[in-house]
Amino acid sequence: MAEAVIDAQNVDLTFETNDGPIQALKGVNLEINKGDFVSFIGPSGCGKTTFLRCIAGLETPTGGALSVNGMTPEEARRARAYGYVFQAAGLYPWRTIAGNVKLPLEIMGYSKSDQAEHVRKVLELVDLVGFDKKFPWQLSGGMQQRASIARALAFDADILLMDEPFGALDEIVRDHLNEQLLALWARTEKTIGFVTHSIPEAVYLSTKIVVMSPRPGRITDVIENPLPKERPLDIRDSKEFIEIAHRVREGLRAGHEQ
Repeated sequence: MAEAVIDAQNVDLTFETNDGPIQALKGVNLEINKGDFVSFIGPSGCGKTTFLRCIAGLETPTGGALSVNGMTPEEARRARAYGYVFQAAGLYPWRTIAGNVKLPLEIMGYSKSDQAEHVRKVLELVDLVGFDKKFPWQLSGGMQQRASIARALAFDADILLMDEPFGALDEIVRDHLNEQLLALWARTEKTIGFVTHSIPEAVYLSTKIVVMSPRPGRITDVIENPLPKERPLDIRDSKEFIEIAHRVREGLRAGHEQ
């Protein structure tokens, strides 16, 4: 039986604002199993990032129950159960790439020798060997995002949460990083939650695609992706890929109509 590492039961989240309450999430039910690659897709403002932030313990649901590795999200955050990759790389310009990657290890009290070993391993994972002494401004946007992923992987958490990390990149770079991310996932077997606005990206990367409605964010469809784990880019031209993309598109349309 699959092991659920993230379990959401009827999760609601309402923000109190000066203009009155805004319901961001309504009745979200979802299980994410160990080793899943789950993409969240939906229109802007539908609660994709908000739900990811709830998983990370950065927002607190106002209703329902949410657990991460059997803990509350707050407990999981304190236990450093996940790494988080934001939309922007968020690298400190005065630190080298190695300095940025090892920052969480410094905060967590790793020895200098352990820091160096972890940095070496994760830079190898993201194909940035030899760039450890460079500064962020000396790297392309795609390389900076890979460094951001390396930083999230540095302390070897089992869960990786990614909030539209490739959205600002051009299509060629994005395709390349999608391939690299799939290879990284295959090597590490981590559980990944990934926010995207791109249907092809969601279908290409995921074992499971979660389609969300406009606010208040609800799940309108959960699509188990039958594509093989090894996926060359040209699989996007296949009949199976196009059929899954069509179902995602139909789910997005149905969400608008509800």
